Amino acid sequence: MKSFTVGKNDEGQRLDKFLSKAIPNLPKSLMYKYIRTKKIKLNGKKADISTRLVAGDIIEAYMKDEFFAQSPKLDFTHAPTDISVVYEDENIILVDKEPGLLCHSDKSEQVDTLINRIQHYLYTKGEYNPAQETSFRPALANRIDRNTGGIVIAAKNAAALRILCEKIRGREIRKWYLAAVHGIPENTQDTLKGFLQKNAQKNKVFLQSRKTDENKDILTRYRLIKTKNNISLIEVELITGRPHQIRAHMASIGHPLLGDQKYGKGSDGTKLDLKYQALYSYRLKFGFNSDAGILSYLNGKSFQVKEVWFAKQLFGF
Repeated sequence: MKSFTVGKNDEGQRLDKFLSKAIPNLPKSLMYKYIRTKKIKLNGKKADISTRLVAGDIIEAYMKDEFFAQSPKLDFTHAPTDISVVYEDENIILVDKEPGLLCHSDKSEQVDTLINRIQHYLYTKGEYNPAQETSFRPALANRIDRNTGGIVIAAKNAAALRILCEKIRGREIRKWYLAAVHGIPENTQDTLKGFLQKNAQKNKVFLQSRKTDENKDILTRYRLIKTKNNISLIEVELITGRPHQIRAHMASIGHPLLGDQKYGKGSDGTKLDLKYQALYSYRLKFGFNSDAGILSYLNGKSFQVKEVWFAKQLFGF
């Protein structure tokens, strides 16, 4: 038998979701059976799988030891702790992700990712100890493409993560990007509208002029900041946040991003050897219009990176 005490980072979860994380070696079919037959009890009693947990609840699991994981894995400690912190407090951390770094692992990289670096950083500071957590790890509330740099928001606790995800869905966190594009836009500022459809096999999106069951509406607002040698520096605000939205939308009006090999290769013959696409999530603002709980103190605050590589290199901005 093993006992689990529900902590602050675990409360609010359904019992079955908690168990899936706490006992990952236990098949779901057996988990449901054990709950039904009282081999898994909540506060000494039979519980429903959908019961919402409260801090201090005690879960007892009467089953073979083989189902229980040994010591928690510390895979993230193999990643560097090098991160550029834009802002940090007891609940969240804003990190300036460098271009070329993955937010999460994929087939090409499992160790050196932004989230692993953040977890290792917090572990080194003594703010995260997997041995004291049953189901929570510091997590990203948003992410950006590998070859895009800029601000990524991470939560240090479960309550902050829930609020951040809710605020991002409700568009209560505004994000601005800097981008360098080919040519000079006809309008110094505009709000672009369209419909975006993703092709998962090609990992590419396509802009369409009509709404269908397969596509999603997009709104992209930009303003021109500076021009030089037939290239332009623009600021872009994402009104909607779809994959590759800025890259595809600017390319669709004839102004693809510099260095964008997917949407802008060979666009106008400009010979600029950029290693990454000229796109950077450089500024964000918390603008809550509903209750933000423990994050209410962030309302109205904005944060910005100190320097954007291509803006300085190409425009001296």
